[in-house]
Amino acid sequence: MAADAKCRTIHTPLCSLLGCDVPILLAGMGGVARWELSAAVANAGGFPSLGMVRESPELITSEVTALRAATDRPFAVNLIPAATDPALLDAQITRCLELGVTAFSFFWDVMPNVVGRIKNEGALVLHQVGTADQARKAEAAGADVIIAQGIEAGGHVHGRMGSFALAEAILARTRLPVVVSGGISTGRGLASALALGAQGVQCGTAFLATNESFAHTDHKQRVVDADGDDTVLTDVFVLNWPKGAAVRVIANSVTSALDGRLLGHDPDQLPRDVIAWDDDQGRYRFSTDSPLRTTTGDLEAMPNYAGQGAGLIADVVPAGVRIEQIMRQASFCLNGKPEFSERGQL
Repeated sequence: MAADAKCRTIHTPLCSLLGCDVPILLAGMGGVARWELSAAVANAGGFPSLGMVRESPELITSEVTALRAATDRPFAVNLIPAATDPALLDAQITRCLELGVTAFSFFWDVMPNVVGRIKNEGALVLHQVGTADQARKAEAAGADVIIAQGIEAGGHVHGRMGSFALAEAILARTRLPVVVSGGISTGRGLASALALGAQGVQCGTAFLATNESFAHTDHKQRVVDADGDDTVLTDVFVLNWPKGAAVRVIANSVTSALDGRLLGHDPDQLPRDVIAWDDDQGRYRFSTDSPLRTTTGDLEAMPNYAGQGAGLIADVVPAGVRIEQIMRQASFCLNGKPEFSERGQL
């Protein structure tokens, strides 16, 4: 369901660069942003990142193939070079290029050699950053778009500034298109980002709670039931990532047992207790793996990622409906007619 014609008048230069209709990006959520969600966002006019963090080249092939069968709209493949074994990363990029992928989205520390490789192949690079310094490094490496991720964001959070403060700091230093990410679930957030001078927003939590997302139904419902105050920033869910990699999750039995010591955990000192399964793959209590459609076991003790915008998400809807809601509300705000809505719904 594409956004209606009036809503599509919110068109920034970023839309022309990426080939989308509306300035709303789907975050490349690992495990969650699979082909079905990516296709739904693309067909609704947005720009998706297919979440392929540390996935095999074979899965990348099947996901890209399925995505292209479901839409002819452009998309990016999301990888995290700094948190991926170099040999696997090389194989991932090689396979993407063989498949003709024309845009990549990266996150965490900037790796200039990786960005340079993509640019040498003529592809676009969107780089998500958590600090103004990382934004400078991404631009110097050749990135085409900077995604400013604030501490309000769900999932892995790289910086400690708020999303709008970070975006404004980056906008003061770059001519590249800047996208705001973190805690944005409604059209008011999009309108605020555009008023700041950004060219769009990236949403994760708002799309996790959609019909097409690959998140487990329990995770989706926890997002709907949660308020922004129910989320915490912690690095206890750190297995599979570098030490100190913090994530924003909905508080659960694991975080409550920390007695306030949410940060400062060493992955080498955490036990490897299997608490859930995806087919024959065990999931550890303190791993970064979130519950997916295929997951069974102790889902409550797994990281249920959500940003501080969770309190504005009232229900699970198709991704196209979510985009339509955001765009309609943003249009009202930008036209000076902000409407009251219950938990972000018009």
